Amino acid sequence: MPNDVETSYDRVAGEYARRIAGELAHKPLDRELLDRFAERVSGAGPVADVGCGPGHVARYLAERGVEAFGIDLSPGMVEQARALHPGLSFRVGDVMALDVADGAWAGAVAYYSLLHLPRPAVVPALRGLARALRPGGPLFVAFHVGAETLHLDEWWGHPVQLDFVFFGVDEMTGYLREAGFVVEDVAEREPYPEVESQTRRAYILAAKPDGGADAPAA
Repeated sequence: MPNDVETSYDRVAGEYARRIAGELAHKPLDRELLDRFAERVSGAGPVADVGCGPGHVARYLAERGVEAFGIDLSPGMVEQARALHPGLSFRVGDVMALDVADGAWAGAVAYYSLLHLPRPAVVPALRGLARALRPGGPLFVAFHVGAETLHLDEWWGHPVQLDFVFFGVDEMTGYLREAGFVVEDVAEREPYPEVESQTRRAYILAAKPDGGADAPAA
């Protein structure tokens, strides 16, 4: 089945923003982990929210002193983010082909934004993020825990073609290490009732090794 991320998110962008932009208010662990990440990168330079959707994570970080900006594959989602957060920068971009200089970012967040990548694409995407990060730069990743791939052809009444890929914690830490990252911390939680999809969640804090070494070549 096809997996058309850009067109699908363009179709649901308005409804997605309405439903998701306020989600952090109901997710205390997510806020706690993002607070820790913000403390680490505040004042350090540009920090990318990759797959930013309506921009709420970028805004949350910016409110804590982070020079945050957002990138998303969907022009419709970027439009929503710009409308909701006019003081921040958002642009269209693809995690598989980042248009950024080596070492340009002080940090990056992939908050449930790797979930549409087929498994063979995850390590190349992570290598691209490693390239964009300066040595020592942290990467915060959130994802759904599991082994399945769910396909949607309808979402909130809109036709879509989307695969939602779940990852094991050991699987994702393995991908990160293969891409050249050092894994620093892992957290897991059960879903919060009534405020999100009822799937187990995991969060990994990793970092590009300090000392100037690039991630392994693809």
